[in-house]
Amino acid sequence: MSAWVLPDHIADVLPSEARHIEELRRGLLDTARCYGYELVMPPLLEHLESLLTGTGEALDLQTFKLVDQLSGRSLGLRADTTPQVARIDAHLLNRKGVTRLCYCGPVLHARPDRPHATREPLQFGAEIYGHAGLEADLEALGLARECLGIAGVHETTIDLADVRIVRALLADVDLPTAQLANIHCALAAKDTAALTELAKEFPRNSREALLALPQLYGDISVLDEAQRVLKDIPGVDLVLSNLRWLASRLEDANVSFDLADLRGYAYYSGARFAIYAPGASDALVRGGRYDEVGAVFGRNRPAAGFSLDIKQVVSVVAPRALRPAIRAPWGGDSGLSAAIAVLRRSGETVVCALPERESEVDEFCCDRELVRKADQWVVQPIDCYEN
Repeated sequence: MSAWVLPDHIADVLPSEARHIEELRRGLLDTARCYGYELVMPPLLEHLESLLTGTGEALDLQTFKLVDQLSGRSLGLRADTTPQVARIDAHLLNRKGVTRLCYCGPVLHARPDRPHATREPLQFGAEIYGHAGLEADLEALGLARECLGIAGVHETTIDLADVRIVRALLADVDLPTAQLANIHCALAAKDTAALTELAKEFPRNSREALLALPQLYGDISVLDEAQRVLKDIPGVDLVLSNLRWLASRLEDANVSFDLADLRGYAYYSGARFAIYAPGASDALVRGGRYDEVGAVFGRNRPAAGFSLDIKQVVSVVAPRALRPAIRAPWGGDSGLSAAIAVLRRSGETVVCALPERESEVDEFCCDRELVRKADQWVVQPIDCYEN
């Protein structure tokens, strides 16, 4: 095998796409800052027990593992940043009030989490700790939507669900872990036949409610139907009321519901959302409430937030326009050097043509050139497609 062949689902990012990704990264971080979110930078590498403790255990199969040559301890390359941010909130900051944190950095997946996905996403996320009210959920949703708008994604569908519905209807059922996992898979696949077999020994109310869930998806009327079908399940009324409240604050959005959607079941503790867009094979954003995320670090306080993969977002939006640039000759003239320095300090891109060599670029459009006129260096327009 050639030395330059990369592993499956790992790829280099070439100039124009790299610029798009970097510009979007900066834009998202600036947007989060405008909401009052503070930037943190957790390490890519941690002790394995820290990465996979508590809710992080769900990431076990996605985590690359290695041995620390210094200590001999097992290390992991993070597959998700949220547990690390929870650790920062619990141990390093330890604030009493509301804390808003954001981050952006690579994560590594042992296997792709969807068809054609990279195993090296560039994960951006924002988290709000310390407020149990729906206002935090709504803020996370609003920031997520604004971030997609910054990226150029405008036609979106917000899908809402709540993991507490399934937990409530299974509260009186003692299930082994394997059977519970099979129920989650059957619900995700909306496999009524499998659910019927798995729930045949359940109490009548739980069985009937479980079998109704795969049909409870669609527009706001789903909540009315759920209230009728699940009326005997304690706690469901409040959950449905919360979902209705969130949807009422998203009047300008296309909102749908899928009450059988259990993606992230072990992770989320309440309402969860996913944002879809045309051209994307999977959700561009996933988020919600995960109040237990900091419990293992000794600080179980409310938390809500979201994350997205910047590489995935860039792949479904139009490429950005070429950056305008100025072409300049190469030379030792002090006036030329001074003129180039002034232009660069003002934010202009100046590409110097090296002697007897043409510059080959993919992301700059040299629509001007620096020329000498009457002993002065001046910028004049040119057709960027001539160079």
